[in-house]
Amino acid sequence: MPPSPRNDRVRRIAVFADTHDGYPPQLPGLFAEADELWHLGDVCAPQTLIEFTALGRPLFVVRGNNDWNTAWPLTLRLERAGRVFHLEHIAPRRAPAGADFILCGHTHVPGDEHDDTGVRWLNPGCISYPRGQGQSFAWLTISAAGEVHWRVVKI
Repeated sequence: MPPSPRNDRVRRIAVFADTHDGYPPQLPGLFAEADELWHLGDVCAPQTLIEFTALGRPLFVVRGNNDWNTAWPLTLRLERAGRVFHLEHIAPRRAPAGADFILCGHTHVPGDEHDDTGVRWLNPGCISYPRGQGQSFAWLTISAAGEVHWRVVKI
């Protein structure tokens, strides 16, 4: 049986963090072509996510240090195309076992680094109150073969 078309193409994931009850009005429209949305915490009021939920895409959210919604987990482990992504608002001290990528927010500054074990640490920056570099989110693209690309987008 041939794989489904969804498995044969690049997955586009919009990654954002630190909405703190607000975001630029054009943001939901920018996410219209996303296959998934990953929010890395500090949503604050759950109704902040209404427009993103309305896009009809899977929305994954981790709880930040300013969130009180216990329905959101503190961490998420997601696997896409054989790659393991660990999502957490505040970066852990060490990469969890088996993680290829750590995605975190909290600093309000975009980041893309590799540690000495080969794990890649990614931060999309902040969508509401950036620290010196402007509002941003990121596109995470993953090919069916597991090739990963990260691009921070300034708004």
